[in-house]
Amino acid sequence: MTQPLTIALSKGRILDDTLPLLAEAGIHPAEDINKSRKLIFDTNHEHIKLVVIRAADVPTYVEYGAADLGVSGKDVLMEYDSDNLCEPLDLKIATCRLMTAAVKGYELPEGRLKVATKFVNVAKKYFAEQGRQVDIIKLYGGMELAPIMGLADLIVDIVDTGNTLKANGLEPRDDIAPISSRLVASRAAMKVKHAQIQPIIDLIGAAVERQQQAK
Repeated sequence: MTQPLTIALSKGRILDDTLPLLAEAGIHPAEDINKSRKLIFDTNHEHIKLVVIRAADVPTYVEYGAADLGVSGKDVLMEYDSDNLCEPLDLKIATCRLMTAAVKGYELPEGRLKVATKFVNVAKKYFAEQGRQVDIIKLYGGMELAPIMGLADLIVDIVDTGNTLKANGLEPRDDIAPISSRLVASRAAMKVKHAQIQPIIDLIGAAVERQQQAK
């Protein structure tokens, strides 16, 4: 009997891009995820289950073995920063950029900067590499408000089209990293359940290739 496998999916925009990719790989939830209040879903494969959770929680579920595989944004993985996780596939979906941004035309002060972000670890590391001293202010949303209200000189946030920044009088400044969603697994699971996990990675990898070729 095949061991059951659980794939943790990130809620929101990533989920909207992940479901067609799974369908391309031949993995279909038994019911419409977007119309259900359930969190765990059977699929057309008896041994594969899907669990839908907050994006920020996916690495935790995977690292501690509650899920065998996960779909997570690179921004979340950078912030989580665990050596126990590996990224067997770049799914090339939900692409955007992690950037700094400030009020348009604003001249940054010479000394210590105030930086608002939910990516605290990423921001600390980035500015340390730049040799800039910063005070990090953790926010959970509405980053664009921070520079406008004088709370911060800069923000570190995800930028897709840049329209939200523009609408709020901000402009992107420095690129920190290109972001896309990754298939993630724990190093332990890759060893212990390799025979079960690798075929799924291969299926999804082939689906990514087909999606890229169709663009």
